[in-house]
Amino acid sequence: MRAIGIDVGGTNLRLGVFDEMNLIDEIRQQTDFTSICSNYAPDEAWKRILDVLSEAIKTVLSKHTSIHLVGIGFPGFIDPKDHTIAQSPNFPGIINADLAADLSQIIGKKVIVENDANAAAYGEYCLMGKPEAGMIYFGLGTGVGGGLVLAGKPFTGQHGCAMETGHIIVEPQGRLCGCGNQGCLEKYASASGVALSYFDASKQKLEAHQIAELARKGNAEAAAAYKKAGEALAIALSHVLKVVDVPNVLIGGGLSHAWDLMQSAFDARLQADLIPVLRDKIKINISKSDDQAGMLGAALLATI
Repeated sequence: MRAIGIDVGGTNLRLGVFDEMNLIDEIRQQTDFTSICSNYAPDEAWKRILDVLSEAIKTVLSKHTSIHLVGIGFPGFIDPKDHTIAQSPNFPGIINADLAADLSQIIGKKVIVENDANAAAYGEYCLMGKPEAGMIYFGLGTGVGGGLVLAGKPFTGQHGCAMETGHIIVEPQGRLCGCGNQGCLEKYASASGVALSYFDASKQKLEAHQIAELARKGNAEAAAAYKKAGEALAIALSHVLKVVDVPNVLIGGGLSHAWDLMQSAFDARLQADLIPVLRDKIKINISKSDDQAGMLGAALLATI
């Protein structure tokens, strides 16, 4: 069954048409949703977000008229009962928003909404061949998302807050996070976190990909920013593994393209922080889905 899968990021929007697991068509566009939420009152920001999403979906539907299912991976805490967006730390002001109902009314199609990391986790899980033991997912993008697939389904928890790994505190009293706490993982192991680490050391504002280029050329401050990201990720993962004990871990998101700059620090810290019985028993995989997992997972979840 064909469906549209949508991956909403802080600064981008990806839409894919899938026939089962096969990508048929795709649209990608740069849209700074975070700036929309920061620069407009919540009601106006929400209207603009709906306008962007509905126009993009209508463009896809104009070429694929038989599709009636739309799945959306959206960053934030998604209520598992009614799938409303309870809060979105990276989209300020979006509280108790019913994206599925609002968007369905505009486009006239069934819409389901899931946390973006849960959607990506499910997509990666399916691409891995649905490992029986389940899978932990970390998505390193503008922020850090986390997902857990158990018994073939994303595990969301009672309030939709399960596996919010980006908000595991890795540095007490550290940087202020959009969730309201300090020292969260995503302030260190995301693209924005790497940029902050580099700025703290150099007082220069650069994007994560620019910092990666400098690190590969031997810039010590740039290399240190990625080392910090790797260590922070390992600290958070070691805590998660002690709780859920799942052997398969997949790391995706845009920042994973710089895994070579993080891996050494990550491996050393994970080895040190894991309880001995788990050492050398965890498979760490880096995504090869080319950022399609979020779209795929959202599309597949829409058909369930």
